[in-house]
Amino acid sequence: MKTSQTTLHFGSALAFVLFYNTAFFRHVVTVYPSSLPNLGFLASLAVGLAAILMLLLTLIGWRFATKPILALLFVLSAITAYFMNNYDVVIDHTMIQNITQTNFKEAADLLSVKLGCYALFLGILPAVVVSRIEIKPVSWEKEILTKARVALLCVLVVLGLILLFSKFYASFFREHKPLRYYTNPTYALYSLGKYLNRTFTTASTVVRPLGKDAHIPVTDTDRELIILVVGEAARADRFSLNGYPRPTNLFLQQEDVISFSNMYSSGTSTAFSVPCMFSIYPRDQFSEQKGKNTENLLDVLRHAGVNVLWRDNNSDSKGVALRVPYQDYKQPGVNTVCEDECRDEGMLVGLQEYIDAQQQGDILIVLHQMGNHGPAYFKRYPAAYERFTPACQTNQLNECTNEEIGNAYDNAVLYTDAFLARVIALLKKNSPRFETAMVYVSDHGESLGEYGIYLHGLPYAMAPETQKHIASIMWFGDSFKIDKQALRDKAASRFSHDNLFHTLLGLFEIETAVYNQQLDIVHNGSEQRREPSPARHMVNQKKAETPSGPQLLPADGRPGYNRSSTLVPPSLPMWLLIQLALAKR
Repeated sequence: MKTSQTTLHFGSALAFVLFYNTAFFRHVVTVYPSSLPNLGFLASLAVGLAAILMLLLTLIGWRFATKPILALLFVLSAITAYFMNNYDVVIDHTMIQNITQTNFKEAADLLSVKLGCYALFLGILPAVVVSRIEIKPVSWEKEILTKARVALLCVLVVLGLILLFSKFYASFFREHKPLRYYTNPTYALYSLGKYLNRTFTTASTVVRPLGKDAHIPVTDTDRELIILVVGEAARADRFSLNGYPRPTNLFLQQEDVISFSNMYSSGTSTAFSVPCMFSIYPRDQFSEQKGKNTENLLDVLRHAGVNVLWRDNNSDSKGVALRVPYQDYKQPGVNTVCEDECRDEGMLVGLQEYIDAQQQGDILIVLHQMGNHGPAYFKRYPAAYERFTPACQTNQLNECTNEEIGNAYDNAVLYTDAFLARVIALLKKNSPRFETAMVYVSDHGESLGEYGIYLHGLPYAMAPETQKHIASIMWFGDSFKIDKQALRDKAASRFSHDNLFHTLLGLFEIETAVYNQQLDIVHNGSEQRREPSPARHMVNQKKAETPSGPQLLPADGRPGYNRSSTLVPPSLPMWLLIQLALAKR
């Protein structure tokens, strides 16, 4: 079969609009309903998108590169369409970063028959068809001339549509920017370019020192032992400590913990949130480049002589622990508590021996959880913790009801609750020798089907509350010199990942010019041992035996809960929230 390059591009552009952009048009009609006054505008969107795709293919498809490029675009667009249609996610540069940093086991959780069907029928088969089409040969001069004409025509079509429906496009471009995030494959290609640009610009950066003046005053003779648990996808509103009607905190409710019910993440993905929460930069000033070329909280603690250890049961530290001891607990060879996957509690095995080996100095241990990593929530907890049933037993969330998804998610929260209680039990054993504390904070939240949205990773400005409002808890041993009641009094105040850097420095009583008491959750507003000091502007604005603790729940010891408890979603539709947020900007 012979055809011209232009005809092939045109047919491909139409195919992309008709079969790969259902998520885009589904979101468009929620803002511009398919009523008679909107029909012309909706049709113009389809024609305009086809013209833009035609322009793109014309510019990038030259001679022998045409068919390989089209084949690759069909495969990538098929996979993109699958995730946008089924999880309502957006493939932006942060999501691409997440993909590049995802290990095989995490990726395997996303595999399904449905994904295979998308890849086969929307990806591989169109690619095969394209490969069998013979493009009519033309001279370079004619090809360039034809491309110039086609490109000019596409630009004129787009401009004409904008002028013809200017009233609609004024609001579309100004008030509904998130709609464009769903165009396929244009936005994904734009995001890929943005990701590659940021990657190459940060590839050979020199790490800038931070807090080299950090030290512990000689008057601080007590040793601190603090365990910082970085959670995964834990929502504040699914913790019974924060008023959730289900008993998801059976173990922690027996401990003297302080829950910060109004804590917010710096991002909606691990790749962004984890480096940002350890950075001195606030969320609105942080970037991947700054995270890579500036030392972080762990470096400042190290400068002060604190012994730092990072144990990871997630993908990795996202670059945070590059300069401190790091232990990978995702592998059975290291983690001795593994079933279908290695459990978070395995990170506690041998931890007492590490503590005993540190004869001098304070100690910070970071435990990076697998936590509530989706979509395979049912894999995130041992069978004994399946208290809330029926639980979704597949990674294909569209095959489960929202109740089943919520049940599996809550079971994973219950397992995290038991894990944190074991951390506290370990710290209690060491309280006679140390001032002990546990700080738990999730990296981001999670969407569980509210308004058809699942998982996490939406751009921050358009992400629903559930992806940003996170669980956070602190526990302090009896010998830790803080005013617990004062801390409880402000536990409902709004805090964020921006506070973590300075709160940890304050708990270790470290003196440094980069410490800002105003951002220290524990010591802010109280008469403490130091005056507030400048901070962010200083950097350009800157199965072995496990530790004692709660045992696995007995098979016949299921805690009671109200199966009819109402799970209340956010009170406003997502798109209304987006419009309100954009209106304030």
